[in-house]
Amino acid sequence: MLIRNATTEDLHAISSVEARCFPPEEAASEEAFAQRLNYYGNHFWLIFDDERLIAFADGFVTDEADLTDRMYERADMHDENGRWQMIFGLNTIPEYRNHGYAGELIRRIIEDAKAQGRCGVVLTCKDKLVGYYAKFGFVNEGHTDKSCHGGVIWNQMRLTF
Repeated sequence: MLIRNATTEDLHAISSVEARCFPPEEAASEEAFAQRLNYYGNHFWLIFDDERLIAFADGFVTDEADLTDRMYERADMHDENGRWQMIFGLNTIPEYRNHGYAGELIRRIIEDAKAQGRCGVVLTCKDKLVGYYAKFGFVNEGHTDKSCHGGVIWNQMRLTF
């Protein structure tokens, strides 16, 4: 399946997938995605099954080493020349889970970040996903005090090149 970057025409499909993958208190709004697409659509990775969006990941680039809550709402913090590729969300609609699509997205993000000369990739995840991301080389830096997005305790994980 093809992985491509997003355009503003993908806004509704991205918002719909996000709503299916995250509880309302954690999901980004359509307005937030509109801003993100405006600032860094080239840092959205989308997978389709024919015309249907089935999975995507997004996150901006920054010189800040740690992922913080304000990054989710401040798309204008994106710095195309930044050292770190952040991942704000990795989404696969339920009926397509456990088929390797999320892994394809992660590998592509890593590949792109390396090709762009980044220092690495940073994400946050819940405890149950630490082992999953570790399979790709991410190291758990523990529970972060810089993000409590959605009222959840998050682990910050980093892959350094």
